[in-house]
Amino acid sequence: MDPGAGEVPSTASEAAPSSSSTEIPAPADQPGPVPSSPQPSRYESQKRRDWKTFLQYLRNHKPPLSLQRCSGAHVIEFLKYLDQFGKTKVHAPTCAHYGLPSPPAPCPCPLRQAWGSLDALIGRLRAAYEESGGSPESNPFAARAVRIYLREVREAQAKARGIPYEKKKRKRPLIPKTNTGASSSAAAEAAGPAMTRGEGSSPPVSSAVV
Repeated sequence: MDPGAGEVPSTASEAAPSSSSTEIPAPADQPGPVPSSPQPSRYESQKRRDWKTFLQYLRNHKPPLSLQRCSGAHVIEFLKYLDQFGKTKVHAPTCAHYGLPSPPAPCPCPLRQAWGSLDALIGRLRAAYEESGGSPESNPFAARAVRIYLREVREAQAKARGIPYEKKKRKRPLIPKTNTGASSSAAAEAAGPAMTRGEGSSPPVSSAVV
C-alpha cells in the first residue's frame, strides 16, 4: 500500500486543485448590488413617531377609543395630556414673574408644552391622519375646536411669558416700476407748445373795441 494514501494534505494548496483548472468566469448579466432605500426626512420620521404615540394613547384610553370615533374634543384631551412632558415655564397670573420674558428667579409655576410645539404637532397629525386613509372632512385634527384651543394657548402663553407671538407677514411680490419719468416728460413736451399758446383756456380777448 502506498504509505501516503489516506493522509490529510498539510496545506490548503495541496487540498485544492490548481486555480487554472477551476476558474469559472462570472456571468456577464449578473445583477449588481440592490441600492438601499432613501432615508426618510426628519419631518417624516417625526410624523411617524407622533402618529404611533397618538394611536398608543387611544389604545390606553379608558375606555379604549377607536380612531373612527375620535373627535376634536379627544384631540384637545390628548394635547392636555402632553403638558406633563412639557419644558416651557408658563407663569400663573398670581406669579410675581407673570409677563416677564426673563424672570430673575425660579418659581413653582408648572411646565407646559409650548404653543409652537403643539401647533406643529397638530399639523403633522393632520397630515398623518389623511395619509392613513382618513377623510379630510372627518379629520379631528382639523376641527374648529382644536383651532380655538390652540389660539387660546397661544394668547395665554404670550401674556404669561411676555413674549408675543406674531404671525410672519408674507412678502408681497415686487412690481417692477414703469418709467413714469420719461412718459411724463414726453407728455409735458407735447403739451408745452399748446400751453404757451394758451390752448386749453379761454381765448384771448381782443383789445379792439367795435
